Amino acid sequence: MGAVEFDEPPEEWTALLPSYADMGFALGGGQTLGIQGHDRYATEAYDELPGVEFDESAVRQLNDNGVDKELFYELEAEAHFMEPNQLRNWYGWSESDVEEIETALGPFFGNFIRRRSDEWHDYRYYDLYEAFELMAEVFQARERYEAFVDLHDEMLATIDERLPAEERPNAMLVYPADLPPTEFHPYRFDDGGVSTKQWRDLGLTDALVASDVGHYTGDGGTVDLETIIEVDPDVLLVRGQEGVSESAFRESIIEPLREDPAASEVTAVQDGAVYNGGYLDQGPIINFYQTERAAKDIYPDAFADATLFDRERVANIITGDF
Repeated sequence: MGAVEFDEPPEEWTALLPSYADMGFALGGGQTLGIQGHDRYATEAYDELPGVEFDESAVRQLNDNGVDKELFYELEAEAHFMEPNQLRNWYGWSESDVEEIETALGPFFGNFIRRRSDEWHDYRYYDLYEAFELMAEVFQARERYEAFVDLHDEMLATIDERLPAEERPNAMLVYPADLPPTEFHPYRFDDGGVSTKQWRDLGLTDALVASDVGHYTGDGGTVDLETIIEVDPDVLLVRGQEGVSESAFRESIIEPLREDPAASEVTAVQDGAVYNGGYLDQGPIINFYQTERAAKDIYPDAFADATLFDRERVANIITGDF
């Protein structure tokens, strides 16, 4: 990125990935003008925050078979919280396109922290709270950031206290390439990316560690049911079902796996340990929301009455009443 300067916190800004949209919202900066895709943004987490409003209908979808540069002129954002190299490598932008928007409208500020497996990303990565701290500098919201750090520390302490002492289950994280699911994009959650933070924090062992299966990098690579049978995870985490109801998840994912003669032999399927893998992108609010849901799914006895997502305190931080 190089040096990026802001005269004052931006009032009108846009993100591409929900991680940065969530960070800006958490810091009291208001809501993003645009997002990569609404179906990838866990705004239902905001619905649970008392006294906090979020108007999803006011957020433009930036990715419509590509990200059109002209949309940026329509939005007229003062800052663009997104990774320019993602625009170049995913959406065909040129260096001159990036420079044009920077000059005409406002700077870019971001790093693709979802995963750590893309060959083009050969420079520093940030974890969630490292990136969040830099966003707090932009919004001049240090106190809000530190309040979130305190909440995050408390969440991790609660997890540490309640995690069972015995061996934790191994889990396989996949994204169905088709429905009913027969081919899957595999994800490694031991790579440190933001999208898999909750699974690491909850002490799960990556079932793919002992295999030669790589991490999905957008190249279309898949594994089949035979691979899942061979890995035989204790827990199967299935993405691509963001925001769907439990009944819809059961109908589209769990029941087809149970009815398949081969898949039904997988330990996770037999034990009823097939869960929604959640959203790919998460800032601090969505991370609280997803971690609590994941903990109650995987360790119901230990976390049934636990509060990992303190909705009232999060709402107070956003509104400045803390």
